[in-house]
Amino acid sequence: MPPRFSVQPSWKVLTGTLSRQALSNGTTITARAASTKAKSPKKHDFFMIAHARQRKAANLSRRKVLEAEREASLGHPVESKPTPFIQEIQSIQAGTQAPVSSIDINYYLKLDELNSALQFSKDLTEPLKNPDRDTADPQQESEAAELHQQQHRNAEEAIQRIVNLSNGNTKDRLRLNVQKCIDQFGRHNTDSSLPPKPAGVRHESAPVHPEKAPRIGQDTGSPEVQAAILTAKIVNLSRHLKTTNKDKHNKRNLQLLVHKRQKLLQYLRRKDRGGPRWQNLMETLGLSEAAWKGEIAI
Repeated sequence: MPPRFSVQPSWKVLTGTLSRQALSNGTTITARAASTKAKSPKKHDFFMIAHARQRKAANLSRRKVLEAEREASLGHPVESKPTPFIQEIQSIQAGTQAPVSSIDINYYLKLDELNSALQFSKDLTEPLKNPDRDTADPQQESEAAELHQQQHRNAEEAIQRIVNLSNGNTKDRLRLNVQKCIDQFGRHNTDSSLPPKPAGVRHESAPVHPEKAPRIGQDTGSPEVQAAILTAKIVNLSRHLKTTNKDKHNKRNLQLLVHKRQKLLQYLRRKDRGGPRWQNLMETLGLSEAAWKGEIAI
């Protein structure tokens, strides 16, 4: 028969607030019941709770004031200041520009080209005079000339109505704004008006690169032209979204355009080092630092 050993349980049942258990090495362990755990007096102090709530409210209000001041100093990331160039783009996009005889026409036409074509058609359809002046009827010739003049005025008015930009759609107006951006910021025009960027000091060991070939045609790929075209599209979409709150698709497109313009502005600022092209672009487009600095959330 195996020997029997007396084994005592290591813990006793907790029957009160405290329970003591003596181990074999003489150490005494005290356990406190979870139901009677002492609580912090701060949770029951109503004065301290109210004081903490007041501090939190003051911190939140101060944070809102600081955020408003920061946004006011940086500006708006989407909207531009009302510069003459931006006002012209907005008036063309809204269809409130001046009449066709003074500013812009549709279908890629120029005003001088249109006038020359109308004059050519007038000369081409002008009635011929009788070479035999003895048998010619002056009254009949004057009536034919007056009728021809009236028909030419009617044709000229009809052509002007057709090519008037106010009768075009949004795509036609945007195309004209894109062409204005190319003419305003293209380097084929700004090279003669803006000073060049200061050249760096060339080291003797630096390789000699061949001169660049002269530009042929209009400049449509420089970062300032692309940023101006994106600004024209942003102006168009922001004007549309002011009256249409549920157009989620175009709101997403606006976010993409704004972030793409931010990358272009950061690239131009890094390459031009805040030079004349950068200053001319920001002043003409009326952009603030919020258009390229920090994180843009719309």
